[in-house]
Amino acid sequence: MKLVRYGEKGAEKPGLIDKSGQLRDLSAHVKDLTGEAYSPESLKKLAALDPASLPAVSGKPRFGAPVTGISKFVAIGLNYSDHAKETGAAIPTEPIIFMKANTALSGPNDPVEKPRGSTKLDWEVEIAAIIGTRAKYVSEADALNHVAGYCVCNDVSERNFQTERLGQWTKGKSHDTFGPLGPWLATKDEIKDVQNLPMWLDVNGQRRQTGSTATMIFSMAKCISYVSQFMTLLPGDIITTGTPPGVGMGMKPPTYLNVGDVITLGIEGLGEQRQEIVAA
Repeated sequence: MKLVRYGEKGAEKPGLIDKSGQLRDLSAHVKDLTGEAYSPESLKKLAALDPASLPAVSGKPRFGAPVTGISKFVAIGLNYSDHAKETGAAIPTEPIIFMKANTALSGPNDPVEKPRGSTKLDWEVEIAAIIGTRAKYVSEADALNHVAGYCVCNDVSERNFQTERLGQWTKGKSHDTFGPLGPWLATKDEIKDVQNLPMWLDVNGQRRQTGSTATMIFSMAKCISYVSQFMTLLPGDIITTGTPPGVGMGMKPPTYLNVGDVITLGIEGLGEQRQEIVAA
């Protein structure tokens, strides 16, 4: 299934995209797509529905992030070797974990704010996993059994805040709108091999990132297992897993986003996003 939340911000409804690409309403079957809705029992009930029996939604409504009410937005840094090299960082020997504020979560096509005082606003196309069952001290072999599905994530970053100001990466990763997610959550059965998905990102129509999940240093399963050694992952939690090369800070000279710029990005099977940069 391709599960979505659609409608105006703060008033989203649950829905799914059927095989023909038609948006259909799920409101009669689930209140909203919270972590509870992504439990195995809930997904099984939704999968048993006949999409043709669900009301078709006309027009092109806004998509929100395909999950709400999360407890954590966890991120993995420097998880592609070429990206680590372009930033001048050493190749990590174990996953680098940081947090994005839950308030950074936004819809896939919502505007991205350039924070006040921002001088180095950057982009990062990533694949994110949404947790479906509680995960604590899970093995790498069992890790993907705790996943409800996968989404496109743009791990928007302010590099000055992230690396040149005192403290941790979190403050360069957590501004409102710095976590566009979606357009949909693809359940695991939609994705044949999560470690073989092409991904891309353009800025103002010019290709900046071209990559594949095949070149991740630490696999999706490894990332989930690793994070679960340090914190309990709850249904609905997001783990976004790093970006391939081509970010602005790695360009020569470094190139960053300004108000009016447009980012488009996507991952095979997980859809596409579009964001315009606006002033905060």
